[in-house]
Amino acid sequence: METTEIDAVLQALANADRRKILDLVKADPGCTVSSVVKHFDTSRVAIMRHLNVLYDCKLLLHEKVGRSRHLYLNSVPIQLIYDRWTDEYGAFWGGQLADIKYRVERGENND
Repeated sequence: METTEIDAVLQALANADRRKILDLVKADPGCTVSSVVKHFDTSRVAIMRHLNVLYDCKLLLHEKVGRSRHLYLNSVPIQLIYDRWTDEYGAFWGGQLADIKYRVERGENND
């Protein structure tokens, strides 16, 4: 995942309304745009702007069925970011903790 894609996902997640949309879609996969709009006091146009941001960074997928648009959460971008950070930093800190463990077991003192 490129830096610009990561930035887009993180910027999308930075907005409380967009996080709420993702939570609604996660709880009810295949829900319609109209059902999501009902959970907000803002205009349909404002919600559509949020949806477009979520589509652009691929956090939301949609399927057009007749005149309705059904929404689905795509957690892959979030998982890729998680994997990047946990793999990269997890290995470093895992090594650090293993080093501490071995020093304690050998009775070494770093003073």
